Amino acid sequence: MSDHNENITRIELDGKEYILIGTAHVSKQSAEQVKQVIEQEQPDSICVELDKQRYQSIVKGSSWRDMDIFQVIKEKKATLLLMNLAISSFQKRMAKQFGINPGQEMIQGIESADEIGAELVLADRNIQITFARIWRSIGLKGKMMLLTQVLAGVFSKESISEEELEKMKTQDSIDSVLREFSEAFPRLKKPLIDERDQYLAQKIKKAPGEKIVAVLGAAHVPGITKEIQKNHDLKKLTQLPPKSNVPKIIGWSIPLIIIALIAYTFWSNPVAGWQQIVSWLIWNGGFSALGVTLALGHPLSILTALIAAPITSLNPLIAAGWFAGFVQALVKKPHVSDFEALADDVHTVKGFWNNKVTRILLIIVFANLGSTLGTIIAGTDIVRLFISNL
Repeated sequence: MSDHNENITRIELDGKEYILIGTAHVSKQSAEQVKQVIEQEQPDSICVELDKQRYQSIVKGSSWRDMDIFQVIKEKKATLLLMNLAISSFQKRMAKQFGINPGQEMIQGIESADEIGAELVLADRNIQITFARIWRSIGLKGKMMLLTQVLAGVFSKESISEEELEKMKTQDSIDSVLREFSEAFPRLKKPLIDERDQYLAQKIKKAPGEKIVAVLGAAHVPGITKEIQKNHDLKKLTQLPPKSNVPKIIGWSIPLIIIALIAYTFWSNPVAGWQQIVSWLIWNGGFSALGVTLALGHPLSILTALIAAPITSLNPLIAAGWFAGFVQALVKKPHVSDFEALADDVHTVKGFWNNKVTRILLIIVFANLGSTLGTIIAGTDIVRLFISNL
């Protein structure tokens, strides 16, 4: 049995009572409502829409700002930080507009659990698993659309009224948003919304005690209300889908064809073979180095791209931008405080170019784009020389 009242949904199932609080992640009213409901209900458990990593970032606070970027990469948290930054940038701008911290309702849930002695349950799926399942399931077109939307979100200067923000928490508005979301990104909705609804529902269902309060983004409440009636396999929901072999086949085929064409031409006409090699070195290294230059990279990063690009273009497992970015990070080493400043820095040209992390990202992207362009031009020239020497 379920009962819905404004932003509170009550569900009675198997002798337990579940109280779902649908929140907006940058709403003052949401944080206040969480505190009020928990004080009134005195639940045995409080579930929050956080995984262990995001919980640690909240409770540790400023310790992230002093973390070495190389350690972040070593622990495979770079993608997590970057994706979190991109996805939360709009939330941070709204939070700044209303003078509150993003995720304040989750912080309030954590604090209230400690105050009343309730069991705190981290109910969300590991965010890296969610991102991995998204990335592997949406295809090339979906990836391009997703990146476009992420960039649009980062650079957007949209502001809304607090009244409009509160309207986002109503069930009708959320359902409408999800319908539009599903139409634009049908493959993205499943790992980002549907699977997490199932995971959250099962974690909430397994929470100890007879009365459980769950602090959730309002978008998840309708799905959880439905999914909590079922049993879900958490292990299956955390498995990564197998990678497609098509990109790997294409990635290895191109360099093998290039090498074969150069080898045959060199065998039949050494002069033309040397021309192919020189063309490969100049176009690949030159355009990659030009990309780093346009990104205002350090001279050592430019030199690295010039040397690395002709080699990395023949190996799909590595990229010139990674080497150029790594050298840039060595010369101008950023900390996570630079990541945190990105949400504000990207709104000005000066901030965008001065932020150490943004500079590294520009260098990586521009170096790889330059190398790709160089591969196309050099590859065309290699084919031309091959045909002319048949």
